[in-house]
Amino acid sequence: MRCARLHTWSLDVPRAKALQTRLAARVEAVTPRSFKPRLIAGADMSHRRGSEWLYGAVVVLAWPGLEIVETVTARRRASFPYVPGYLSFREGPVLLDAFRKLKQRPDLVCCDGHGYAHPRRFGLACHLGLWLELPTLGVAKSRLVGTHAEPLQARGSTEPLFDGAERIGTVLRTRPNAHPLYVSVGHRIGLQAAADWALLLTRPEYRLPEPARQAHAAVNAYRKSIELDK
Repeated sequence: MRCARLHTWSLDVPRAKALQTRLAARVEAVTPRSFKPRLIAGADMSHRRGSEWLYGAVVVLAWPGLEIVETVTARRRASFPYVPGYLSFREGPVLLDAFRKLKQRPDLVCCDGHGYAHPRRFGLACHLGLWLELPTLGVAKSRLVGTHAEPLQARGSTEPLFDGAERIGTVLRTRPNAHPLYVSVGHRIGLQAAADWALLLTRPEYRLPEPARQAHAAVNAYRKSIELDK
């Protein structure tokens, strides 16, 4: 799979901040009318604390059965420090290495991380969306910025996530009595569609959307297999 070349990854934090602000203006928060995804990818990254190695996995599932049709992995040394709000500069390169190995181009990407629900409106899902030129949504397990009311306990219950007066995401309960997820636009998808797909992609017995859940399992299995071989 080919990816656009958006910028160099040799950046310090001030330049990364300026780049986030500039690229955020290129995010498209509108769902194309022809949007009918057949292949949906999940992407996730893993690392062991204290190690310089980062591991990435992309798992492609077929809709609507959510059968796995392709799994790819990659690893590389970290080139950017761990700084909250800038994780896409740390995780992006290894995830793009994995995406480039795909034989099939997905129609939608589900990222384990934030998209528009970010201090500069440019989290991992937005960053990957621009690099991949694909519809992308962000599904995060914890809040990075914003305030919200607690959604009802029933599956599918939602509450808006606000940063000041601006709505930046949706707080979604995917499983009764489980912590909610934070859904936001990545690229080429509207917020309502992002929340709808996050729920559609989540099996009732799990909290996470299946593409993200499978990517999480794949990347951790890959990392452990590499570490055991050492």
